Amino acid sequence: MLKMIKDIHPRTPVTSVRRDFSTPELRRAFPLELVATLVGMSPSFVRTVLNHREDTVPLRDVLALLDQDAFAETFIPRSRIPDWLLQRTSQRVVGKQKSMSLPDDHCLIQGCATSLIPRLPASSVQCVVTSTPYWGTRLYEDAFMVSWADGERCPFGNEQTPEAFVRHALELLYLLKPVLTPTASIWWNLMDTYNTRTQIRRNASETLRAMRGEDERGWNDHDCRRYSAGHSYLKDGDQCLIPAKVAERASRIGYHVKSMITWKKDGSMPETVGSRVTRELEYVIHLSVDRTPLFNKGAYLRIPQGLGGRNRTYESEKLTDVWCFQTSTGRDGHGAQFPIALPGRCIALSTNENDLVLDPFVGAGTTVVAARRLERRCIGFDISDRYLRIAQRRVKGLSTDLPREAVELPLLEGLP
Repeated sequence: MLKMIKDIHPRTPVTSVRRDFSTPELRRAFPLELVATLVGMSPSFVRTVLNHREDTVPLRDVLALLDQDAFAETFIPRSRIPDWLLQRTSQRVVGKQKSMSLPDDHCLIQGCATSLIPRLPASSVQCVVTSTPYWGTRLYEDAFMVSWADGERCPFGNEQTPEAFVRHALELLYLLKPVLTPTASIWWNLMDTYNTRTQIRRNASETLRAMRGEDERGWNDHDCRRYSAGHSYLKDGDQCLIPAKVAERASRIGYHVKSMITWKKDGSMPETVGSRVTRELEYVIHLSVDRTPLFNKGAYLRIPQGLGGRNRTYESEKLTDVWCFQTSTGRDGHGAQFPIALPGRCIALSTNENDLVLDPFVGAGTTVVAARRLERRCIGFDISDRYLRIAQRRVKGLSTDLPREAVELPLLEGLP
């Protein structure tokens, strides 16, 4: 699979929305909610722009919306929206996939999140906690080629531009909306990336060895490299501001952005750059379906520190948007997992006992472990059989009192 992964050249494509459409194409109408999502506007604002109260929007009006100053890209580039809509409605529907069964405790499912999320029952998930791959920072041996709605085909995190990565994150958030309960929350962990020329390595230990001068490989000896030239505005060394862009676009597809939380780590990776400060944080974007989601704020003071309760060394009794957790050791073989306190806090704040938690990039299973300790049900998706078996062992080690089906892999599917 690594041989299929391309070097990253962040060249912004030069494209235009303009082409001639036939009269039948211009008359074809699409659901208002979908059009509003694609143009980054609320349905009420779309109605204001078009001066009508219909629940559908013909293509000629979609073209007018694309010319509005208020237009903003979400998960389809402006130039592709008309053809994407036309192709989407012309494709024959072969039948909806059967919804997956929900667990009494937990289950781990092998497969791609874009294929598995739509199979969850509607309004079934109370809380999503996940740490997705970051853009252009790591090679995964089990990387899976995904065909995205914007036309790109690549593993998540290996996009050619930061904008494509943001689009793909938004596509996942769009897929999640129907499966969330009305009071649900999403906690989306992200780190930003600098637009620099660098080798993309498999894990943090490889990076540390390189910084110590212990890696004798040259530039061309690496499986994948990231370049920095060719972007429409990002210069070499610029911070890409990816988390803020994901949060803004999430708002444009209908989510409420409750908080941009700073996860202040107790240590950071060394950086060789001498022209800026060293990073010591990541972000957790808190999104909700409703303005007032379920939020158990008092849980912050009730649960143990190891499960996300107050860090008495660095945090006050007031729950703020700066969270202080230790970094994970990665000793379970994943190397990029968050500490159990992070999903533990998110789950405790936004769920009640026996609610369903989802991690669509479950990796070594930290979210599942936190959910089971808090007596919540949990589903985890991942493409890696190796990571899922690590997660299975971790959950099995929680307690011998867990029911038998909770310590086995109830549903392990082949990659779609």
